[in-house]
Amino acid sequence: MFFLVKFNTMDTKSTKKLFVISGSSGVGKGTVIKQLLSNHDDLKLSISYTTRSPRNGEEHGINYFFVSKEDFKTAVDNNEFLEWAEFSGNCYGTKKSFVLNSLKNGEHVLLEIDTQGALQIKEKMPEAILIFIAPPSYDELVARLRGRKTESEEAIQKRLDFVKTEKENSKYFDYIVINDTVENAVKKISDIIG
Repeated sequence: MFFLVKFNTMDTKSTKKLFVISGSSGVGKGTVIKQLLSNHDDLKLSISYTTRSPRNGEEHGINYFFVSKEDFKTAVDNNEFLEWAEFSGNCYGTKKSFVLNSLKNGEHVLLEIDTQGALQIKEKMPEAILIFIAPPSYDELVARLRGRKTESEEAIQKRLDFVKTEKENSKYFDYIVINDTVENAVKKISDIIG
């Protein structure tokens, strides 16, 4: 059972905001976010915690904080996450302290999380701005996922099965941005950030 608590995190006079970016696996979120961060030194990226193993080239503290299931469960029990979810047998979450402290210190915060987590954030922090990155087409998404060659066909199918849920959740987002090219997606999101 989940209990939602609203956080009064932002001074109404503050111009600093929480931006949440979501989208299906393979849609290019990571590439878009990397370019956004290089263009906006006023954005601070929140690094998620996960119980999954690192993929080739991923680093602890840079891509994710890779933790054991036991440590993740302890953090959940201690109410340390602003949001968390389980997907494909692994848990992912955003530490509450990082987000709240960054906003309090006058910094924009950017989260890259799934749509379930994004909706949890919106419930707790209605002032958060939710941006959904969508592929130009379903076929393009399938091609991008397979082209990564980082997961088994079974894992890819699980991700594709989740696309319908994510698309349904996206109707509650503030913005939907089509990632036809990285440059166009970055420009559209930059315009949203202001």
